[in-house]
Amino acid sequence: MAAPTKGPRLGGGPAHERLMLRNMATSLFKHGKITTTETKAKRLRPLAERLVTFAKRGDLAARRRVIAQLTEKSVVHELFTNIAPQVADRQGGYTRITKLGYRKGDNAPMALIELVLEPVNAKPKANKTKLTNSIKANAAEAAEVFEEAAVEAEATEVVADAAAVEAEATEAPAAEAPAEETAAE
Repeated sequence: MAAPTKGPRLGGGPAHERLMLRNMATSLFKHGKITTTETKAKRLRPLAERLVTFAKRGDLAARRRVIAQLTEKSVVHELFTNIAPQVADRQGGYTRITKLGYRKGDNAPMALIELVLEPVNAKPKANKTKLTNSIKANAAEAAEVFEEAAVEAEATEVVADAAAVEAEATEAPAAEAPAEETAAE
């Protein structure tokens, strides 16, 4: 008996294991979901996803490879005509495994494996928040505030200088007027 390539052995031998996986994959594509043990569901997932990937290709060679794996031709037709177009936009992850608890008879952990046929929702790019360095951001804000304060100070100085020039201009004739009056006397 040759050992399987990965994971625990599910049947008495490798041929029996392959047959069980083929039957489970056929049932999965036929019904959309099946309830089985967690171990069998985890072993079925790579096989089912590979078959869906072949179905997405859709050519004759891919169809022949899928027919070699599945046990019913009607299920192959269902996979190529109905399931593959529904998952055409999906990059992977065509199956979902949900744990159900333990079986009553032998306490085996049970799981539901199902096809994920919902359309893919693209992630919005506008909601991405960009991380910024808070120290640099605070320094930039402080520099802006400093520049604004400098501009305001210059404006105040210009206004003060203009007021001083105006005040000198008004004081100079008033100061000259008394001097002229004293000269006239």
